[in-house]
Amino acid sequence: MNRITLWRAALVGALAVQGGVALAAGGRFSDQEVQRGAYLARAGDCVACHSSPGGKPFVGGLKMVMPVGAIYSSNITPDKTHGIGNYSFEQFDRAVRHGVAPGGKYLYPAMPYPSYARITPQDMKALYAYFMQGVPPDPTPNRKPDMVWPMTIRWPLAIWNWLFVRDTTFTPNPKQSAQWNRGAYLVEGLGHCGACHTPRGLFFQEKALSANGPNGKLYLTGGTVEHWYASNLRSACLQKTLSAEDFALLLKTGSVNNFTVAGGMTEVIHHSTQHLSHDDLLAIGTYIKSMPSEISAQVASTKPDPAAVQRGKALYDQHCAACHQPTGQGVPAAFPSLAGNPSVRCIDPTNAIHVILAGGTTAVTASAPAPMAMPPFGSQLSDQQVADLVTYIRTSWGNAAEPVSAAQVKELRRAIDKR
Repeated sequence: MNRITLWRAALVGALAVQGGVALAAGGRFSDQEVQRGAYLARAGDCVACHSSPGGKPFVGGLKMVMPVGAIYSSNITPDKTHGIGNYSFEQFDRAVRHGVAPGGKYLYPAMPYPSYARITPQDMKALYAYFMQGVPPDPTPNRKPDMVWPMTIRWPLAIWNWLFVRDTTFTPNPKQSAQWNRGAYLVEGLGHCGACHTPRGLFFQEKALSANGPNGKLYLTGGTVEHWYASNLRSACLQKTLSAEDFALLLKTGSVNNFTVAGGMTEVIHHSTQHLSHDDLLAIGTYIKSMPSEISAQVASTKPDPAAVQRGKALYDQHCAACHQPTGQGVPAAFPSLAGNPSVRCIDPTNAIHVILAGGTTAVTASAPAPMAMPPFGSQLSDQQVADLVTYIRTSWGNAAEPVSAAQVKELRRAIDKR
């Protein structure tokens, strides 16, 4: 090896050490770093958004409808023309944690970079190693947004970022255990749980990015995503039903005790949380269980109309009892119990209405590779019939939730039909 070659090798090595990205012989990332990055990408659920239904992983193309139009997720394979193959680590970090692509192009906050801002430098370097070496390049071109001018102008996003994004990596709380801190890091950062489970403000910003700060009490108190209700994880209804171990099992299998996830959460479990270690899932459960409950257990303040309950019972016996049983107890590992089910008896009735109107499936996991399907009844039942049915379910077998009106069903039906 001549002096120039030695000098170049030394320079590359120095830059690699300075940048903190571990390189193996031949200038490649170490297998250990790539594998760690693959695990972190699972925790971040990158594949769910950056893959279209039936498409290749990470090539993008998933359509996301927003109030101002539709955007499509981008190709994040290491293809040098259409993907991120030319990104330096600094450019990769700026895009993921700050929402700014090379050339100063601002990303739409459908990308959860407000949460990813909390990812540590070490984890960012592992993610970079995985996407540059562990993902095969693919030349699929990116799709332009379905928007009209001036909605395609992106510079206002700089103002949005200045107002709502905090460039703060996660700092462990010395007063808490290592398990609690690991759970907080996963929930607030890579897992970006608040992106769905925290209410949003006038400018579609999350009202809180953690449990700290003036709006911290709003963190994880529930939100609406694609006409499903992302549960208030701090509600007494849920906190009293699930232990930390229960949360871990729910994130692994999609079902625990009387609770079965629905809507977009089934995809989160399929692509992401079922692949996490038990220690990490238990850490998430520990962190969520530590959060103070902001809402008391649901006790109906409005008594249901007895006639509506009777009509609902007749509909339940006709359409539901065969699977969920006349007692509402369901069938273990097949049909979820409705008695004591937090999705049924907690405050917001959206999910109960949605699944009756449009149906749904359970999460596809290693323990349950064949999902159970709930058929839709929207075409068979009127708004009033759905309201009566949901009211009966929410007020029977020990459930004591608010009754549901036909107007609530009508509003959700219209929203679902517009998708």
